[in-house]
Amino acid sequence: MNKRSALTKASRIVIKLGTGILTNTDKRPHLPRMTHLIRQICELRERGKEIILVSSGAVGAGRGVLGFDKKPKSLADLQACAAIGQLRLMSTYENLFSIYNQNIAQILLTHDDLEDHDRYLNARSSLLSLLKHRIIPIINENDVVSVEELKFGDNDRLSALVAALLPADLLILLTTVDGLMENFGTPEQKIIHTVEQIDSQISQLANGTHSDTAVGGMKTKILAAEIAVHSGIPMLIANGTHKEILCDLLAGKEIGTLFRPDKNYLPARKRRIAFFHHPRGSIIVDPGACKALRSGGASLLFPGILSIQGNFEEGDVVSVCDADEREFARGIIKISSQDLHSHTIPEDDVIHCNDLVIL
Repeated sequence: MNKRSALTKASRIVIKLGTGILTNTDKRPHLPRMTHLIRQICELRERGKEIILVSSGAVGAGRGVLGFDKKPKSLADLQACAAIGQLRLMSTYENLFSIYNQNIAQILLTHDDLEDHDRYLNARSSLLSLLKHRIIPIINENDVVSVEELKFGDNDRLSALVAALLPADLLILLTTVDGLMENFGTPEQKIIHTVEQIDSQISQLANGTHSDTAVGGMKTKILAAEIAVHSGIPMLIANGTHKEILCDLLAGKEIGTLFRPDKNYLPARKRRIAFFHHPRGSIIVDPGACKALRSGGASLLFPGILSIQGNFEEGDVVSVCDADEREFARGIIKISSQDLHSHTIPEDDVIHCNDLVIL
């Protein structure tokens, strides 16, 4: 049986559209391509699929209005581009979706919205309510106020977090390349159609981007795939410039790169610990503690700690690192950094095994 036949049954689908797909060489919305994609999205919606869009392109669309030939370096200019471009982008979406009598909604998120538990639940409830009423949510990072997104972040990660939040049955990242490539840029270049496991070899194939519009390139897509597969969600990377790309993917055709989900995926609570928090600090542990934690079922005890980094309070999520300061786990700390520095020895564990996720 075709390994992709199960994708045809996906009911709730998150689709991420990159800036290179949505804007043309003049840094304005690429109307012909957007028209083709929206027609396919509406066809899928008519077939009963629930569609959530994660849309880049706000900064790119605003650049043309402000006359920037290249992405501006100033944070204020980036935010100005985003403010102008988001309006133009949503206006374009509204006009194109209205051709098919499809209603849409705009949702602007920051990572803080998904980190805070109450806001996390509110975002999920809002999305599910929109889907229930047959509305297509269009989500973007709130670039106007999200400093971290404009400097380091990306919508690949955001789309994976949205997929894990719902959860979705499938995540599709549409970009301007055919997928994850082996021997990229050489005569032996070929696409990897299926990734069973994201190991060091796969990670090494992902380089940053040289695009003037994109943020993270293939590297951020691999990181998004790690979130998706550990959440039990298959993910596809495919070329959004192909005319019938969405219909072809949902027909199970072997195009693009499919990342198959982990069968032993993380439950919802541990997904939140692993992916939805910015660690407030780091705990460096000795080899014995590292081995015990990696084996599963063990809690972190005070004697296994070599050192700590950062300032954190009880209940914060922290990184757990080996003696070479390589992160291998995250967990909810039960004692503040101040108390650890003062060698206040906790009565029980520092991080309970139920609050620990091996990455």
